[in-house]
Amino acid sequence: MAEKKQIPLRLSEKLYNAIAQWAEDDFRSVNGQIEYLLSECVRQRKKNGKYVSEEIDLPLDINIK
Repeated sequence: MAEKKQIPLRLSEKLYNAIAQWAEDDFRSVNGQIEYLLSECVRQRKKNGKYVSEEIDLPLDINIK
C-alpha cells in the first residue's frame, strides 16, 4: 500500500460537525470520510471531465462558515 501524504486542513466548526455526522452515519472516521469524498470527486472528474456538481461554486443551503 502506498504511503499517504499528511496535510494540514482547517475547517469551520460547522463544516467539521457536518462531516463528522456524515462520517458517523457511514461508519467512517472524519479523516476517512474526507478522503472518501475527495476520492469520489476526483473519480467523477476523471470519468467525465466535470466536477460532481455543475453548481459547485454556488453557496450551499447550509451555513457552514
